[in-house]
Amino acid sequence: MKLAKENGFETKVILGEGERKAFRLPGLEKNMDCDLLVLFLRRVALSSEQMQLIKNHIAEGKPILGIRTANHAFSVTEENIPSGYEDWWEFVPEVLGHENKGYGAARAATHIKAEKKVGKGILKGITQSEWQSQGNLYLMENSLDKKAKVILSGTSDGKTMPIAYTRKYGDSSVFYTSLGYPTDFVHPNFNQMLVNAIDWTLNIK
Repeated sequence: MKLAKENGFETKVILGEGERKAFRLPGLEKNMDCDLLVLFLRRVALSSEQMQLIKNHIAEGKPILGIRTANHAFSVTEENIPSGYEDWWEFVPEVLGHENKGYGAARAATHIKAEKKVGKGILKGITQSEWQSQGNLYLMENSLDKKAKVILSGTSDGKTMPIAYTRKYGDSSVFYTSLGYPTDFVHPNFNQMLVNAIDWTLNIK
């Protein structure tokens, strides 16, 4: 992986499997000594044991980085979750610090604007203060934690929302971005911001 080759991080990618109501993250148990947990999931219920591992990570004050669909990572809408599995609707408002209010227009691109000075902090190495994402805007409707520090905002179809921010949850450093549409991963600004956000969560100067 690029993070390992270019930045010296030891990384492990876990691809989930199974149906949403009974989802599994293979090998999660062997990797919970990690310093940072990056979540890019969508509406899944995990076994009680695996969900507790994630909750323990956060309770220990370890950092969390959420990408796009992480703002409904464990918000399962289907009924009848099998015994031994559980959702976690409180993850978004409590840990990520906002409410998921749905999506903007599916065919409208998002105009991105930096709310912090480019070239510094989580925008280190980024020189553009504005660019576009082909992904639609995620809506928060003024629900973001007032203590959160907005890094980027996005405008689409007449609506403007935070799309990248930092906050604290207990002793855990939290970074979330609603960017993460497939084409975002080939944009140098997005990739650089993720590397910087990892450094920030891990307190790497």
